[in-house]
Amino acid sequence: MKHDASQPPRASQLGGSTTAVHAGEQRQKPGDAITDPIFCASTYTFPDTQAVIDFIEQKLPREEYGRYGNPSEKIVEAKLAELEGAEAAILFTTGMSAFVGLLMAKLNAGDEVIFFDECYHRSREFCTKHLSRFGVKTVQVRACDYAAMEAAITPRTRLLISESPTNPHLSVVDLEKFVDLGRRRGVETLIDATLATPYNLRPIAAGVDYVLHSATKYLAGHNDLLAGVLAGSREKLEPVRKLRGILGTINSPHNIYLLQRGLKTFELRIERHNANGLAVARFLDQHPRIEKVYYPGLESHPYFEVAQRTMRGFGGLVTFLVRDADWRQTAAVVDACRIPRIAPSLGGVESLIEQPLVMSYFECTPEDRQRFGIPDNMIRLSCGIENSEDLIADLAQALAQ
Repeated sequence: MKHDASQPPRASQLGGSTTAVHAGEQRQKPGDAITDPIFCASTYTFPDTQAVIDFIEQKLPREEYGRYGNPSEKIVEAKLAELEGAEAAILFTTGMSAFVGLLMAKLNAGDEVIFFDECYHRSREFCTKHLSRFGVKTVQVRACDYAAMEAAITPRTRLLISESPTNPHLSVVDLEKFVDLGRRRGVETLIDATLATPYNLRPIAAGVDYVLHSATKYLAGHNDLLAGVLAGSREKLEPVRKLRGILGTINSPHNIYLLQRGLKTFELRIERHNANGLAVARFLDQHPRIEKVYYPGLESHPYFEVAQRTMRGFGGLVTFLVRDADWRQTAAVVDACRIPRIAPSLGGVESLIEQPLVMSYFECTPEDRQRFGIPDNMIRLSCGIENSEDLIADLAQALAQ
């Protein structure tokens, strides 16, 4: 079969960087530019009434109104689907809006969802505090306890949910067990793979129904935009896309452009994040002031074997506990670092550091923090793409003070 020169080869034929640069894009673009244009349009015109009828009856691939889509968005969605190995992807304003959109499209009063309990606290909060008001029940079981998850399944269970790796503990889900459990019990599965990225983890290939990313993080990679994405089968995502058109959780034209540009260097950045994360984790694991390091690339990590079997690399996020430190002494270590910036989030080119107690759980009770596994002496470091020797030297001086 002759290759269509106007289209790049399929991602299955290409390496990761080639896919990140070219997937979803026409070879020759409007204005003959090498980059795709930014479409700052709230509405799209038709030449005559018959064109409107053709659009409706024939479901032509064009835009009608900005709340339903943007030409640039289609390009980025195709690129993300190719990277994920999925049939389709849907862009949202944030990772949380993607998560909310999926659940609102799939769940009805009386349905149940089951979480592994190390999932993002805002995701669980949405379910326990808000979906509950509409009659949806949320059950939480210990992370990676598949027997407990199966025991919690009832005829009303509609979705099994987990991150992998989890944040900030970096527990790694055995995708084979997770998928098998969902299939045997007739329940759909969702993996939030934000920390792993499509480079390090392939949930769709393992049989997971839906993959979620906060594209704000590693996919965009530059700490300069908010976006979320859901990937999966085109059929299963269609009701989610229709609901997004009603809710209006569509991203802006300039954000879409920045995300497309950020994706061009995706594989190169993740390789550096992986290398920095592992180097920093190994340094901290041997440091006398460190009580414990959470990083799935270390043999001391409880899910090291699962990570070795299911992941290509282990990411740039490293969580650790400062030995014999209260929360103020731990804060002093954070404050003494000179390269990482003190901030929430992760996955950008700049390293970011935070004390989860202060940044995300300061208003929680000590009992709740204990239940969530957030001790006073915990630090979370998102390694950027700086030189690993500089990050290590900076941590060494901070720990020495």
